Amino acid sequence: MFTKAHVAGAILLTGTLLLAGGCGYKTGPVPPDTIVPKAIEDLRYSVSEKGVTLSWSFPTETIRGTDLTDISTFDVYRAVVPLKDYCPSCPIPFSEAVKVPGGEVDPEGKRQAVYETALLRSGHKYFFKVNARTSWWAASADSNIVSFVWHIPTKAPEGVTAKGADSSAVVSWQPVTKLMDGQDITYPLLYQVQRSKDNAAFSNIGNPTGETRFVDRALKNGETYYYKIQSILMVDGNDVSGGLSGSVSVTAVDQTPPAPPTGITVVETAGGIKIFWDKSREPDVKGYRVYRRSASANKAKQIGDVSAVYSIFEDTDVSKDGSYYYSVTAYDKMNPPNESTKSREAGVRH
Repeated sequence: MFTKAHVAGAILLTGTLLLAGGCGYKTGPVPPDTIVPKAIEDLRYSVSEKGVTLSWSFPTETIRGTDLTDISTFDVYRAVVPLKDYCPSCPIPFSEAVKVPGGEVDPEGKRQAVYETALLRSGHKYFFKVNARTSWWAASADSNIVSFVWHIPTKAPEGVTAKGADSSAVVSWQPVTKLMDGQDITYPLLYQVQRSKDNAAFSNIGNPTGETRFVDRALKNGETYYYKIQSILMVDGNDVSGGLSGSVSVTAVDQTPPAPPTGITVVETAGGIKIFWDKSREPDVKGYRVYRRSASANKAKQIGDVSAVYSIFEDTDVSKDGSYYYSVTAYDKMNPPNESTKSREAGVRH
């Protein structure tokens, strides 16, 4: 026989079981790997007197390596820290993202996204990062982080010149003395040299320098290189990127002559005197020049020019009962050519 107490207990137990059975945690949907873009790796920035411009490439693949056709939006995150409060080991306080429209993806990866902002304050350090979305629920991992200290930037260097040398180039420019707003520079100033092979993609070479001259070594002779110079203001130990000069081009010039020929011998013939020498093994030798001096002369004169395929020359403009001394040089394919020193002399009495 059930009493009221039994019925009440049964109802309480049933309610408890129902509550326990309905308890759980809800999570957002997890996007499949086939639509999540790869992280952006080339986020970069440039500054002007108006503010900063961020740019980056559209991702072309998902994290699984499949092709992407379009990006819906980009999320741009910004953090601002006063220099007096900056802590290198502290977390970066990124704010809510700003949405930047995406678009169709270029399969060759040439499409660039751009974001500009002028809301900057002097004496503050700025951080930016970006991610890409194919939908509201499918976002890439964060990009590389770029950071800079904002100050009115310095003007771009002017008077940039470049002179080719042997396997090197000498780049020089005029010193920068003004900020972009016309004020005098009161902080230390450095310069960063940038180089490119196609006058499009430039990269930094060497460390920033306080000099207005830079020697770029280990270049390939005969190839053309492009250079730009960026001014950098040092504000309380932080670098503030300034103006970037226009580009100048230069071709590294081979100034190293071949080695002088060896094995010089002379033989008297009925028609004159034949001069022989060993062929050069250097690949850039274009030809040889033959020199002669008489016994009474101190300086030899050129009497012949021979292609590199030959190693013989006949001198027919000689007099009887005369003594002659011959030497040979090698020259390369440069314009003008680099000529070796003269070989040892070989003499004969005709």
